[in-house]
Amino acid sequence: MVDRQHWEQWQRSWDRQQEWYLPDREERFRVMIDLVGAVTGPAPRVLDLACGTGSITERLLARLPGATSVGVDQDPALMTIARGVLGEDERFTLVTADLKDPEWARALPPGPFDAVVTATALHWLPATDLTRLYTDLAGLLRPGGVFLNADHMPDPEIPLLNAAERAQRHGRQEREKADGVLDWESWWLAAAADPLLADQVAARNALYGSHADGESHPAGWHTERLVASGFAEAGVAWRSVTDAMVAAVR
Repeated sequence: MVDRQHWEQWQRSWDRQQEWYLPDREERFRVMIDLVGAVTGPAPRVLDLACGTGSITERLLARLPGATSVGVDQDPALMTIARGVLGEDERFTLVTADLKDPEWARALPPGPFDAVVTATALHWLPATDLTRLYTDLAGLLRPGGVFLNADHMPDPEIPLLNAAERAQRHGRQEREKADGVLDWESWWLAAAADPLLADQVAARNALYGSHADGESHPAGWHTERLVASGFAEAGVAWRSVTDAMVAAVR
Protein backbone atom coordinates (compact mmCIF):
# COMPACT_ATOMS: atom_id res chain seq x y z
CA MET A 1 0.00 0.00 0.00
CA VAL A 2 1.36 3.41 -0.99
CA ASP A 3 1.77 5.88 1.85
CA ARG A 4 -0.38 8.99 1.53
CA GLN A 5 2.75 11.06 2.05
CA HIS A 6 3.98 9.92 -1.36
CA TRP A 7 0.95 11.44 -3.06
CA GLU A 8 1.08 14.56 -0.90
CA GLN A 9 4.63 15.12 -2.13
CA TRP A 10 3.41 14.88 -5.70
CA GLN A 11 0.58 17.27 -4.87
CA ARG A 12 3.03 19.83 -3.48
CA SER A 13 5.28 19.32 -6.50
CA TRP A 14 2.33 19.95 -8.82
CA ASP A 15 1.42 23.09 -6.91
CA ARG A 16 4.97 24.41 -7.17
CA GLN A 17 5.11 23.71 -10.89
CA GLN A 18 1.82 25.54 -11.40
CA GLU A 19 3.05 28.47 -9.30
CA TRP A 20 6.01 28.79 -11.65
CA TYR A 21 3.47 29.90 -14.24
CA LEU A 22 1.01 31.53 -11.79
CA PRO A 23 2.76 33.15 -8.82
CA ASP A 24 -0.58 34.54 -7.58
CA ARG A 25 -2.27 31.11 -7.70
CA GLU A 26 -2.95 30.97 -3.98
CA GLU A 27 -4.51 34.43 -4.03
CA ARG A 28 -7.02 33.43 -6.71
CA PHE A 29 -7.87 30.28 -4.73
CA ARG A 30 -8.41 32.38 -1.60
CA VAL A 31 -10.75 34.76 -3.41
CA MET A 32 -12.57 31.83 -5.00
CA ILE A 33 -13.23 30.06 -1.71
CA ASP A 34 -14.15 33.33 0.00
CA LEU A 35 -16.84 33.84 -2.63
CA VAL A 36 -18.11 30.28 -2.38
CA GLY A 37 -18.59 30.75 1.35
CA ALA A 38 -20.10 34.21 0.95
CA VAL A 39 -22.68 33.09 -1.62
CA THR A 40 -23.52 29.59 -0.40
CA GLY A 41 -22.76 29.51 3.35
CA PRO A 42 -20.44 27.23 5.34
CA ALA A 43 -21.57 23.85 4.00
CA PRO A 44 -21.83 24.04 0.19
CA ARG A 45 -22.06 21.14 -2.21
CA VAL A 46 -19.35 21.96 -4.74
CA LEU A 47 -18.50 20.68 -8.21
CA ASP A 48 -14.74 20.96 -8.82
CA LEU A 49 -14.50 21.00 -12.60
CA ALA A 50 -11.31 19.66 -14.24
CA CYS A 51 -10.08 19.11 -10.70
CA GLY A 52 -6.65 17.67 -11.56
CA THR A 53 -4.77 16.75 -8.39
CA GLY A 54 -7.52 18.24 -6.22
CA SER A 55 -5.72 21.49 -5.38
CA ILE A 56 -8.92 23.54 -5.09
CA THR A 57 -10.86 20.86 -3.20
CA GLU A 58 -8.01 20.41 -0.73
CA ARG A 59 -8.13 24.09 0.15
CA LEU A 60 -11.94 24.24 0.06
CA LEU A 61 -12.35 21.43 2.59
CA ALA A 62 -9.71 22.95 4.88
CA ARG A 63 -11.38 26.38 4.80
CA LEU A 64 -15.01 25.15 4.83
CA PRO A 65 -15.03 21.87 6.76
CA GLY A 66 -18.77 21.46 6.24
CA ALA A 67 -18.40 21.43 2.45
CA THR A 68 -18.54 18.42 0.15
CA SER A 69 -16.88 18.26 -3.25
CA VAL A 70 -17.35 16.26 -6.43
CA GLY A 71 -14.19 16.38 -8.51
CA VAL A 72 -14.42 15.79 -12.26
CA ASP A 73 -11.48 15.06 -14.55
CA GLN A 74 -10.21 12.46 -16.99
CA ASP A 75 -6.43 12.76 -16.59
CA PRO A 76 -5.45 9.37 -15.10
CA ALA A 77 -2.15 10.62 -13.64
CA LEU A 78 -3.52 13.72 -11.91
CA MET A 79 -6.57 11.80 -10.70
CA THR A 80 -4.29 9.18 -9.16
CA ILE A 81 -2.64 11.92 -7.10
CA ALA A 82 -6.03 13.38 -6.13
CA ARG A 83 -7.25 9.96 -5.06
CA GLY A 84 -4.08 9.37 -3.05
CA VAL A 85 -4.39 12.68 -1.20
CA LEU A 86 -8.17 12.98 -0.79
CA GLY A 87 -9.59 9.54 -1.50
CA GLU A 88 -10.14 8.65 2.15
CA ASP A 89 -12.05 11.86 2.85
CA GLU A 90 -15.78 11.06 2.80
CA ARG A 91 -16.50 14.64 1.77
CA PHE A 92 -14.81 14.05 -1.61
CA THR A 93 -16.07 12.09 -4.63
CA LEU A 94 -13.98 11.67 -7.77
CA VAL A 95 -15.69 11.23 -11.15
CA THR A 96 -14.15 10.48 -14.55
CA ALA A 97 -15.76 12.44 -17.40
CA ASP A 98 -14.75 14.19 -20.61
CA LEU A 99 -16.04 17.78 -20.63
CA LYS A 100 -16.00 17.73 -24.44
CA ASP A 101 -18.65 15.02 -24.35
CA PRO A 102 -22.13 16.60 -24.37
CA GLU A 103 -23.26 13.76 -22.06
CA TRP A 104 -20.51 14.30 -19.49
CA ALA A 105 -22.89 15.32 -16.69
CA ARG A 106 -24.52 11.87 -16.73
CA ALA A 107 -21.49 10.63 -14.77
CA LEU A 108 -22.22 12.99 -11.87
CA PRO A 109 -24.17 12.12 -8.73
CA PRO A 110 -27.61 13.77 -8.68
CA GLY A 111 -27.64 17.57 -8.37
CA PRO A 112 -28.10 20.37 -7.88
CA PHE A 113 -24.86 21.96 -6.71
CA ASP A 114 -24.39 25.13 -4.69
CA ALA A 115 -21.15 26.09 -6.45
CA VAL A 116 -19.00 25.10 -9.41
CA VAL A 117 -15.31 26.01 -9.33
CA THR A 118 -12.46 25.60 -11.80
CA ALA A 119 -9.04 27.10 -12.44
CA THR A 120 -6.55 27.14 -15.31
CA ALA A 121 -8.42 24.42 -17.18
CA LEU A 122 -11.28 25.50 -19.40
CA HIS A 123 -9.05 27.31 -21.90
CA TRP A 124 -8.27 23.82 -23.23
CA LEU A 125 -11.84 23.59 -24.55
CA PRO A 126 -12.72 24.94 -28.01
CA ALA A 127 -15.13 27.88 -27.86
CA THR A 128 -18.09 25.80 -29.03
CA ASP A 129 -17.55 23.22 -26.29
CA LEU A 130 -17.04 25.87 -23.63
CA THR A 131 -20.23 27.70 -24.60
CA ARG A 132 -22.17 24.45 -24.39
CA LEU A 133 -20.54 23.65 -21.05
CA TYR A 134 -21.67 26.99 -19.61
CA THR A 135 -25.26 26.05 -20.47
CA ASP A 136 -24.73 22.65 -18.83
CA LEU A 137 -23.47 24.32 -15.64
CA ALA A 138 -26.46 26.65 -15.45
CA GLY A 139 -28.61 23.53 -15.35
CA LEU A 140 -26.50 21.87 -12.64
CA LEU A 141 -26.49 24.82 -10.21
CA ARG A 142 -29.36 25.64 -7.88
CA PRO A 143 -30.95 29.08 -8.27
CA GLY A 144 -28.62 31.50 -6.47
CA GLY A 145 -25.66 29.14 -6.84
CA VAL A 146 -22.31 30.46 -8.09
CA PHE A 147 -19.86 29.49 -10.82
CA LEU A 148 -16.22 30.63 -10.57
CA ASN A 149 -13.69 30.25 -13.36
CA ALA A 150 -10.11 31.49 -12.85
CA ASP A 151 -8.08 31.24 -16.03
CA HIS A 152 -5.88 32.98 -18.56
CA MET A 153 -8.05 35.85 -19.83
CA PRO A 154 -5.77 38.42 -21.48
CA ASP A 155 -7.04 41.88 -22.31
CA PRO A 156 -6.00 42.80 -25.88
CA GLU A 157 -6.67 46.49 -25.15
CA ILE A 158 -3.56 46.83 -22.93
CA PRO A 159 -0.60 45.73 -25.11
CA LEU A 160 2.01 47.76 -23.19
CA LEU A 161 1.01 46.24 -19.85
CA ASN A 162 0.85 42.78 -21.41
CA ALA A 163 4.39 43.18 -22.74
CA ALA A 164 5.69 44.40 -19.38
CA GLU A 165 4.05 41.48 -17.57
CA ARG A 166 5.48 39.00 -20.08
CA ALA A 167 9.03 40.35 -19.67
CA GLN A 168 8.77 40.30 -15.88
CA ARG A 169 7.33 36.77 -15.89
CA HIS A 170 10.02 35.38 -18.15
CA GLY A 171 12.75 36.89 -16.00
CA ARG A 172 11.28 35.42 -12.84
CA GLN A 173 10.84 32.01 -14.47
CA GLU A 174 14.45 31.94 -15.63
CA ARG A 175 15.67 32.68 -12.10
CA GLU A 176 13.40 30.07 -10.51
CA LYS A 177 14.27 27.43 -13.08
CA ALA A 178 17.96 27.99 -12.34
CA ASP A 179 17.08 27.21 -8.71
CA GLY A 180 15.56 23.88 -9.71
CA VAL A 181 11.86 24.64 -10.13
CA LEU A 182 10.25 22.28 -12.62
CA ASP A 183 8.34 23.56 -15.62
CA TRP A 184 5.45 21.63 -17.24
CA GLU A 185 7.55 19.31 -19.39
CA SER A 186 10.08 18.60 -16.64
CA TRP A 187 7.32 17.79 -14.16
CA TRP A 188 5.75 15.26 -16.49
CA LEU A 189 9.12 13.64 -17.15
CA ALA A 190 9.62 13.30 -13.40
CA ALA A 191 6.13 11.81 -12.99
CA ALA A 192 6.80 9.30 -15.77
CA ALA A 193 9.94 8.18 -13.91
CA ASP A 194 7.93 7.27 -10.79
CA PRO A 195 7.02 3.55 -11.02
CA LEU A 196 3.76 4.32 -9.20
CA LEU A 197 2.74 6.89 -11.83
CA ALA A 198 4.43 5.66 -15.01
CA ASP A 199 1.45 3.71 -16.35
CA GLN A 200 -0.96 6.56 -15.64
CA VAL A 201 1.34 9.08 -17.36
CA ALA A 202 1.56 6.81 -20.40
CA ALA A 203 -2.24 6.57 -20.46
CA ARG A 204 -2.48 10.32 -20.11
CA ASN A 205 -0.10 10.88 -23.02
CA ALA A 206 -2.13 8.51 -25.18
CA LEU A 207 -5.30 10.39 -24.26
CA TYR A 208 -4.09 13.96 -24.80
CA GLY A 209 -1.09 13.74 -27.09
CA SER A 210 1.45 16.55 -27.06
CA HIS A 211 1.00 19.67 -24.97
CA ALA A 212 -0.42 22.63 -26.91
CA ASP A 213 -1.89 25.99 -25.99
CA GLY A 214 -5.67 26.19 -25.83
CA GLU A 215 -8.03 29.06 -26.65
CA SER A 216 -7.93 32.11 -24.38
CA HIS A 217 -10.62 34.79 -24.38
CA PRO A 218 -11.01 38.13 -22.56
CA ALA A 219 -13.09 38.13 -19.39
CA GLY A 220 -15.90 39.96 -21.16
CA TRP A 221 -16.22 37.12 -23.65
CA HIS A 222 -16.87 34.74 -20.73
CA THR A 223 -19.32 36.97 -18.86
CA GLU A 224 -21.38 37.61 -21.98
CA ARG A 225 -21.72 33.90 -22.70
CA LEU A 226 -22.49 33.02 -19.10
CA VAL A 227 -25.44 35.42 -19.06
CA ALA A 228 -26.57 34.12 -22.45
CA SER A 229 -26.34 30.57 -21.04
CA GLY A 230 -28.85 31.22 -18.27
CA PHE A 231 -26.95 32.89 -15.43
CA ALA A 232 -28.62 35.87 -13.77
CA GLU A 233 -25.43 37.94 -13.68
CA ALA A 234 -21.72 37.60 -14.31
CA GLY A 235 -18.69 39.76 -13.66
CA VAL A 236 -14.98 39.83 -12.87
CA ALA A 237 -14.24 38.88 -9.25
CA TRP A 238 -10.43 39.03 -9.45
CA ARG A 239 -7.79 39.78 -12.01
CA SER A 240 -4.10 40.29 -12.68
CA VAL A 241 -2.72 41.77 -15.90
CA THR A 242 -3.28 38.63 -17.96
CA ASP A 243 -5.47 36.36 -15.81
CA ALA A 244 -8.92 36.83 -14.33
CA MET A 245 -11.63 35.06 -12.40
CA VAL A 246 -15.18 35.45 -13.63
CA ALA A 247 -18.06 34.82 -11.24
CA ALA A 248 -21.61 34.08 -12.33
CA VAL A 249 -24.70 33.69 -10.14
CA ARG A 250 -27.42 31.35 -11.27
